[in-house]
Amino acid sequence: MIINKDLVIVGAGPAGLAAAIEAKKNGIEDILVVEREPVAGGILNQCIHDGFGIVKFNEALTGPEYARKYIDEAEKLQIDIVTNTMVQDISSNREVTTISPNGIKTYKAGAVILAMGCRERTRGAICIPGTRPAGVFTAGVAQNLVNIRNIMVGKKVVILGSGDIGLIMARRLTLEGAEVLAVVEKLPYSSGLQRNITQCLEDFNIPLLLSHTVTNIEGHERVKSVTVAKVNEKGAPIRGTSIRFDCDTLILSVGLIPENEVALNAGIILDNVTGGASVDENLQTNIPGIFACGNVLQVHDLVDYVSAEGELAAKSAVSYIRNSKPIESEVMVKAGKGIRYVLPQTISADKDITFSMRVNNPSKRKTIVFKDGEKRLKKKFFMALNPAEMVRIELKSHELKDISGLEVCIDE
Repeated sequence: MIINKDLVIVGAGPAGLAAAIEAKKNGIEDILVVEREPVAGGILNQCIHDGFGIVKFNEALTGPEYARKYIDEAEKLQIDIVTNTMVQDISSNREVTTISPNGIKTYKAGAVILAMGCRERTRGAICIPGTRPAGVFTAGVAQNLVNIRNIMVGKKVVILGSGDIGLIMARRLTLEGAEVLAVVEKLPYSSGLQRNITQCLEDFNIPLLLSHTVTNIEGHERVKSVTVAKVNEKGAPIRGTSIRFDCDTLILSVGLIPENEVALNAGIILDNVTGGASVDENLQTNIPGIFACGNVLQVHDLVDYVSAEGELAAKSAVSYIRNSKPIESEVMVKAGKGIRYVLPQTISADKDITFSMRVNNPSKRKTIVFKDGEKRLKKKFFMALNPAEMVRIELKSHELKDISGLEVCIDE
């Protein structure tokens, strides 16, 4: 039996909850939110540090506090959230198949919002040589063990990758009594926010080794040591630069991958750079009526913008449910010189649009320019640009009027 729903949202993290609340406030009553974990809130439940909500609520909240605001609002609005439920498949005609202890169910949705978040890149994905002992964890798994399950992961720790989760875990493990010997980063710059570098490393005198990587893991039952070496411009280890750290734990903070397996099954086109769906300014994918938002669309550094994307996806889904007619987006958006990616990838150029992007390399005193051919539509000056920090720039509809294409680049 197929169950009809106006809106099905996959994921009850900050994006999914924000989307559900916004859709309900816009008059959609028959909403189902599907969550694979036992409780709603997503990754925020294990992020016990503060710094969330500064943009959205003008206060510094912990992850659970931020999530609780949305969970309480969803409960107040009587939004149906089913937990311990996996989405097995999404078809191109918006049929969502789920499996749970209650069995297999299929829902036919007027619209679907994808808000599944992302997963961590593992040791196997980056091919670190050496033995395979216990004591190698991804940063998110270590965070879950320490913050949720009250299990200490090790006493002498090396962290590979200076992403925000890795930086935060360096501080967390130090506060729990571990000795963090070093944070190792393959790039010549940190991939985390500056505030986390200051608060999590510098304040605790934890060394940050840039242009270095782990080249070997030793140990049988448990990690005994890791070898770290300097890398050249191509990322290859340099002979004679090896450093051996005696440790019992290696934490990997080496990138996040949007959870898009079910999106691929539906025929959704993914962006080669972000790993998320290619979308228009309404956050609609190439499949009419299927929208994407949050970390499943692009990896964010601020949860406040995850929530904002969820709200935009909800407004777009509400419009689709009521009109059942997708807006044609024919103008292609291109990432030019110095820009790693820009989102959305296509636009209709008839409304105000906030563009999200990341730069390729750190730089100072640079200007980001929006161009249609040789015509400059808008420029914005930045004292500093960093790949770790998402850039958001709004263009008004009149600035986009009558354009044939759009390129975003860093001006020389």
